[in-house]
Amino acid sequence: MEKKLDKIALGGGCHWCTEAVFQSLKGVGKVEQGFVASEGNNGSFSEAAVVYFDPKQIALVALIEIHLHTHSSSSGHSMRSKYRSAVYAYSEKQAIEAESTLAGLQLEFGGRLVTKVYPFKSFKPSEEQFKNYYFKNPKKPFCKSFINPKLRLLLRKFSGNVALEKIGGLSAETIACGK
Repeated sequence: MEKKLDKIALGGGCHWCTEAVFQSLKGVGKVEQGFVASEGNNGSFSEAAVVYFDPKQIALVALIEIHLHTHSSSSGHSMRSKYRSAVYAYSEKQAIEAESTLAGLQLEFGGRLVTKVYPFKSFKPSEEQFKNYYFKNPKKPFCKSFINPKLRLLLRKFSGNVALEKIGGLSAETIACGK
């Protein structure tokens, strides 16, 4: 019988980057890259990824902490409508846990976190050619410049959560050296 996975949607930076980060983690069964919308002023679609995870293997708190450290979670830059720094909750219970997690992690950051918790409303997947972008294109300049640094941070700061077998032919050494 297949395990029931929880899901959370996370937005902040490029969804290619977000997808690669969460695809690399233990306890994550699937990542869908695309665009998420919430409600009200946040009803427009913004780049994000839906992360399906086994809470017995990786806690929501860990996913949110990794998310905060792998995008500009304390930067209010001008592209925030395209790259909304967000945790999109699928339930009230999940929203409360996410809010509590953000408050508890604020001390780890020099600036005020701009990441907000919103209710998840809808999702549009990326076009097929962009899905699994990093693992299809690890040698592309974008991957070397933007995704490899995030994976290096994962290996350095969250090594216990990284599933080396998921990064396949990409060795930790290759990522660490930025090749």
